[in-house]
Amino acid sequence: MAVDMKNELRAGLDRPLRIGTRQSPLAMAQAEMTANAILHAHGWHPDQVELVPMIATGDKILDRPLAEVGGKSLWTKELDRALHDGEIDCAVHSMKDVETIRPPEFVIAGMLERADTHDRLVGAASIEALPQAAVVGTASPRRKAQLLCQRADLNIQLIRGNVQTRLKKIADGEYDATLLAAAGLDRLEMQETGVEISRDILLPAPAQGAIGVETRFEDQHVRRLVHAISSTATFRAVTAERLYLKQLTADCHSPVAAWATVEGTTVQLRAEILMPDGSERISGLQEFEIGEVTAPGNLADKLLGQASAELRAIFGR
Repeated sequence: MAVDMKNELRAGLDRPLRIGTRQSPLAMAQAEMTANAILHAHGWHPDQVELVPMIATGDKILDRPLAEVGGKSLWTKELDRALHDGEIDCAVHSMKDVETIRPPEFVIAGMLERADTHDRLVGAASIEALPQAAVVGTASPRRKAQLLCQRADLNIQLIRGNVQTRLKKIADGEYDATLLAAAGLDRLEMQETGVEISRDILLPAPAQGAIGVETRFEDQHVRRLVHAISSTATFRAVTAERLYLKQLTADCHSPVAAWATVEGTTVQLRAEILMPDGSERISGLQEFEIGEVTAPGNLADKLLGQASAELRAIFGR
């Protein structure tokens, strides 16, 4: 039976499965994880998958916040074009970089088991230990707002580039500290880098730590291949976070956080919205049964209802 299934899955391809990815070291590491999962799940040989790296526009623009020049689409549009044109069979994404509304011709067919969702502080032992008016580099409106909630004196400055580039800027003294996702550091085998910050202080970005694999909607064969490596719990948790984000109509300018966990048939979603300067932070928690697709949006509406007019205006309310 196992051999029959293997042959059936191979039948739709007379060449290697082409996996599209950004060319950054972290993106390549995530694509390798995806390829290895597919090889293991289907009993394939290494030459039956092929990585197709490409440079994303977001990797080229390093002097401005991406929200000013196109937002999250700058991470996905090159892969979208290749997937649409049939140059690749699927694309690997960091789910936190994927727009909440995607072209209908594509579908997230699977997500790998989620990694650590914490942020790590690099350059100091804790947020409290940072010097007065320390220069902290981040490109994330969420991290900026959350830091300023804790330390209004901090000097938050834009930092761009891949993980290695950012770490070099800290080592060279251009910044006193920065924040990086634990998941990315772990995938780059840099587990000892940085100090973990509690989620009570830095609730993660929606979908942080999750790797998604996108396929063409009509390509049922590749969808089945990818679905075989998908973590159901991760898929459900990330879907809840993205539904919350969608209801907020948030964009790259919006300081938003969300973290969902799944226990049995219950989803617990923690979320918050913030003023960019950290002067206001509205948090909430909701538990609901799997399949209650309106619950994340209800939590978003609840938080907006508790917010000031100024905070609501950030989300166009």
